[in-house]
Parts: sequence; structure tokens; C-alpha cells
Amino acid sequence: MKNALTKVAAALPPGTLAVAGGTVVLGAANYIHLGVAGHSLSVDDMANVSLLWTIVMSVGIGVFFPIEQELTRIVAARAALGHGAAPVLRRAALLTGGILGATLIVLGAASGPIARSMFHGDRSLVLALGGAFTGMAVCYLTRGVLAGLGRFGAYGTQLGLDGGLRIGLAFACGVAGVHSALAFSLILAVAPILATIATLPPLLRAVKPGEQVGWSELCSGLGLLICSTLLSQVVVNAAVVSTKLLAPSDSALIAALLNALVLARVPLFVFGSLQASLLNGLSAAIAVGDRAAFTGMLKKIGVVVGALGVLGGIPAVALGPWLIQVLFGAKPVLGCLDFFWLSAGTVAYMFAMVLGQALMVFKRHNLQLLCWALGTAVLAGVTFLPGEVSTRVILAYTAGSVATVLGMLAVLRQSFARSATNSAGLVQQPGDPNAAVLSSRTAGE
Repeated sequence: MKNALTKVAAALPPGTLAVAGGTVVLGAANYIHLGVAGHSLSVDDMANVSLLWTIVMSVGIGVFFPIEQELTRIVAARAALGHGAAPVLRRAALLTGGILGATLIVLGAASGPIARSMFHGDRSLVLALGGAFTGMAVCYLTRGVLAGLGRFGAYGTQLGLDGGLRIGLAFACGVAGVHSALAFSLILAVAPILATIATLPPLLRAVKPGEQVGWSELCSGLGLLICSTLLSQVVVNAAVVSTKLLAPSDSALIAALLNALVLARVPLFVFGSLQASLLNGLSAAIAVGDRAAFTGMLKKIGVVVGALGVLGGIPAVALGPWLIQVLFGAKPVLGCLDFFWLSAGTVAYMFAMVLGQALMVFKRHNLQLLCWALGTAVLAGVTFLPGEVSTRVILAYTAGSVATVLGMLAVLRQSFARSATNSAGLVQQPGDPNAAVLSSRTAGE
């Protein structure tokens, strides 16, 4: 058993274990937050919170998570070459502020229609949505720089604080007998902002002066990456929103689908602990020309993702219909077959995330976007087929994820072939001094 655990740990990218603890706390917070809300709110209020949570975890992540990814890639590459990250942080803060401001302006201008179509006319939930977007903006900005610098201790601490605050605030609302959808929604804004403030000191100590970063380096791929991430969040979260549009009066099914997605995506929350360190390692390997390290890391992470899918999928399929009733107070509207397809979709989605990061490191943002567009088109096609609503939206998630993986495998193979023939810098040469840079940096993490 000990040897098996040692082999698994060796297969993980450097820094993964440091992030894993915080990810576990943050992942648990999602279940506890929604679980306490489900037992405290009416069916209609819980449907509102479920939809708001879904929008935050789709649109919010789609807009702001790419900032973390691009910063991780840029800072890791600069660090591997000995350049400081302070100029990157300054310009990225301005860029993030601009994106957040534009998002809040759009949200404010459309607050009436959003409240009427999504939240039964409750405009206070639109305000909570803006607060949650603000929390995401500040946390992803700081996490991107921390991950790029390999400061995974502080990164994991921020995740853990965020999750711990969500758990504490949710329990406080439950114990106090709060029955307000707004109160449970504001947790998504307060927790990440406080966690970011608490971890600012180690971030500011870690960044060092360096060469100025050009706006083009920060922005050239960001627009494409935001579009890709938004489409990826459409694929993974569309089931709840699609059900709201196709069966708006079925609040029990809307809430149950969110609960089922959260449960079936347990492996995806665990996978979150791999993403920052994986992107850091892949970016550093390409920056110093270590192609062997790049391909080796992708193969190892593929094995880990497959194992996560099996370990998470079996209990979800066997116990899922019962668990969502016990944990979240959901109505008995979903069966084991529904959980099988949700679990299969989650495995495919994790592979798509891994392959997407590889394409991003190759600066193939356009091809990554094309693959997610393909997956979204397949999802839409399946969603609008005739049949029961719950079956259509669940199968659409799985089909969209699989289509994305197949597309990415094809374009990544092409990217590898092109890089092998056109870029000798991606192939590590014997005695290359840059290899020592990567080796010493990886050992230090």
C-alpha cells in the first residue's frame, strides 16, 4: 500500500500535494454550503440559489479563471528564466479591474431581465451575483501569480481559507435559522475576498522586480482563453440552466440536477488540485526546451485522471440517488443511470481540461477554442432532441465533453508534430544548460 501511494505521489506534478489540502476544504465547502441551504430554504429559494451558484461557477469561472491560467503560464516561464513577477502583477491587476468593471456594468444594466428570468424577480440576488464575481476576480488574480512562482503553500492556504469561511458562514446561517436566499448567496462573495486579503502579504513578498511585461503578452491569448473557458463552463454546467429554460416550473428537478452534478463531479474538485501545478510544470518545461518532461507529465496526469474518474464514479452511480436526498434534501427525481452518464461526462471533461492546458502552453488558444466550440455544438444538438428533459440535458453533458476530447487529441497531435519539426528549442539537447534551470527549479518546489 505504501509503495502504491509513493508511486501515485511521484506521478503528480510538483506542488500538487501542497494545494490538495486547500482544495479538499474548498470542495467540501461546496457540498456543505449547498447542503445547509437545501435544508434551510424553500424549494423555490433553493432553486434560486442553485441557479446563482451555477452562474457563478460557469460565467464567473469562464471570465476570471483564464486570468489565473495565463498568469500561471507567463509567470512560470519568466521565473524559469530568472525574471521577476512584480511587473506582471501590476499590469494584470489593471487588466483584471477593467474586466471586472465591464462585467459589473453589464450585470447592472441587465439586472431587471436577469432577475425576472432567473430569480423570480429578486434583484437582490443580482447584487449577490456581482459580489461573487468580485470575489472571483481578486482570488484568481492572486492565485495565478502564486502558482506561477511555485508558491503552492500560500496558494493552498488561500483555497483552505476560502473553503473554511464558506463552511463557517453556511453553518452560522443554518444555526441562526436564516431562511434567506440572499444570505446564502452572499457567502460566495464574502469568503473569497477575505481569503485573498489574508494571503496578500506572502504574495507581495514573493514578487520581485523584473523586466516589464508587454500588454500584448498579457492580452494576446486572453480573449480566446476566456471564450474557451466560458464554453467549457457551458458544457459542464448547462444541465441546470437548460432545465430552467426547458422546464421552468420544475424546481425540484432543477435543484436535484445541481446536487447530482456536484456529487458526480467530486473527481473534478480533486482534479482542481492538479491544475495549477500541472500548468506551472508544463509551462516551465516548454520555456527551457524540455520536451521529454512535458510529454512525461501529460502521460502521468492522464493515468491519475483516469483513476480519479473510476474511484469517484463507482460510488456516485451506486449511491448517488440516495445521497442527494440525504445530503441536500433533494426530491427523488434522478436514478442510477443518470449518475452513470454524469460520471462518464466528468471523466471526459477532466481529460479535456488536461489537453486544453497542453494546447495553451503551445499557445494554440485558437485551436482550444475551436474544440470547445465543437463540444458546445454537440451539447446543444443533444439538448434539443426529443425526449425527457432530464435525460437530454444529462446526455448532452457527456456527449459534449467526449466531442471536445476527441477534437483536442487530434489538434494536439498536430501541434506536437509541428513543434518537433519547426522548433528545435522544444527538444532538449545533451548538455543544455537550460535543463539545469528546470531541474533545480522543480526540485525547489
